[in-house]
Parts: sequence; structure tokens; C-alpha cells
Amino acid sequence: MRVFFTGGSGKAGRHAITYLQAQGHTVVNADRVPSGLDVSELLIDLCDSGQVIGAMSQYADFHELDPGTGVPKYDAVVHFAAVPRVMIGTDGECFRQNTLSTYNVIEAAVKLGIPKVIFASSETTYAVCFADGELKPEYVPIDEDHPTVPHDSYAMSKVCNEVTGRSFQARTGSDIYALRINNVIEPHEYAEQFPAYMDDPALRRRNIFAYIDARDLGHMVDCCLKTDGLGYEVFNVSNDDLSVGITSDEVIERFYQGVPVMRDMRPDETFYANDKAKRMVGFAPKHSWREVLG
Repeated sequence: MRVFFTGGSGKAGRHAITYLQAQGHTVVNADRVPSGLDVSELLIDLCDSGQVIGAMSQYADFHELDPGTGVPKYDAVVHFAAVPRVMIGTDGECFRQNTLSTYNVIEAAVKLGIPKVIFASSETTYAVCFADGELKPEYVPIDEDHPTVPHDSYAMSKVCNEVTGRSFQARTGSDIYALRINNVIEPHEYAEQFPAYMDDPALRRRNIFAYIDARDLGHMVDCCLKTDGLGYEVFNVSNDDLSVGITSDEVIERFYQGVPVMRDMRPDETFYANDKAKRMVGFAPKHSWREVLG
């Protein structure tokens, strides 16, 4: 597939693009800064609707001129670009950029007849991550039916983007899939960060004791590219296991007392349920911090 990928210069995007290329997809990265990857790139401002629709409808590299058959069409858009969290700039600017860029990207895609859009939503929509003080989930494990009433501008922008995606899908019939991505971990970060999480599991409370390996995130995007006809759907994206060394029962005892537990859980099972992604698009995460730390 020919894929227009926004935000490929970021942490998650670099790994996702590399994975998609390995699966045989042709990727064009649209970002404000170069990625350093071996990929065609267009440097644009996604908050400018003219630049977005222009980038999606023009040549992306010299080799595309050779066939003499006009500008090649995209099969899908993957939108990862965003201000990645609160407390980088102002709250309002975070919300403005994230919502406006997502509107522009989806609008351009559907108006150009691109049949599929996959965009990055977030674990933060469940409100736990950036809450003032401690906010516990309404139940565990958290699935896609859990309420999304966040208190911060980043998570608000992601909830708004989900409404935007649903509305465009209702009007156009395109496939639009939102990925509620958990905390993205690159392979080298296991050895750097996870020993501290073994010593102090509370460090993972705001991430719901979960994570997603950057390589498995690329796999999830590929699964969505290969699955047609779902209309609008939202998927949690996480690895299968906890990001701490204690068991799920110990996590419940120490951090989730009084929180309803909706099913029996395996000793190492994630509290960020990924069952829907497995069932509907064939998601099968393969990596774990345990491969590195034992």
C-alpha cells in the first residue's frame, strides 16, 4: 500500500514507518522536521489545511515522475503527528494543534477519496495519566467501553479527535480507526527504565501498569491497514503483560482496592485490555520487557 504517514519523525512514528516498510508498504512521511529514515518526506505544517491537502495530492519524490502516469494515489493515511503531551507548551496550544491537525488530515483524506484513515488516540483519554492527584479507573481491566472524561488539554484533544473521526466516517463511509495507544517503549528503553519500575511499581500507576513496544505498535498499524470494512472503530493498543514485576493480584491489592475487577486475570496480564484489537484486526504483540530483563 502507499501510505501517507504524519509524524513519522517522532518516537512512535519512526518505528512504525520502519515496520511498515519491512512489510512492503511505500510510506511518505509528512512532518515539520526530517526523520533521518530512508523514506520520502514532505516538510509541512499540518495545522495549515492548504498544505495538508496539497501534500496528499502532489508528487512526494523524484522516482514518482518516471512512470509518466500522473501523481500516484494513496491507499491510506496514518496520522501520528501531535504535540505529544501536556507541559511542553501551553495547554491551549496543545489542544489547538492536536485538534486542528487531525481535522485537516481527515478532511483532506476523505475529500481526496483515500479510503482509510488510522489515527493516534491515547491512553490518556481514560483520564488516569494526567489527573491532578490519583484518579483510579472505574473498573479494570480498562477496555474501550470505559468512560473517557479527561481533565487535561492533551487528553481532551484526543477525545475531540475521536469525535471528529466518527463524524467524518458517518458522512463518508470511509474506514477510520482510532488507536488508543498506551505508553510507547523503544527496545533500548527496557534496560534503561524498567529496573526502576521493578523497584517501584508505583512509577507505572499513571500508565495503568501497561506499555506498548514500538515494534508491536507498527504491527498494529499494519493489521489495521490490512483490515477493511470496519467503519469507525476505536482500539486499545498495548502489550499483553504488565510493565512491573509484581502480579496482577498484587497490583490490585496495592493500587486498585475498591475498583471492580471485571474478570479473572492472569498473573502477568495487562490492565489495559487489548482483546478487541486481537479479535477484530488480528493484533498479536510479540515483544516484552521480560526478553531483556528476564
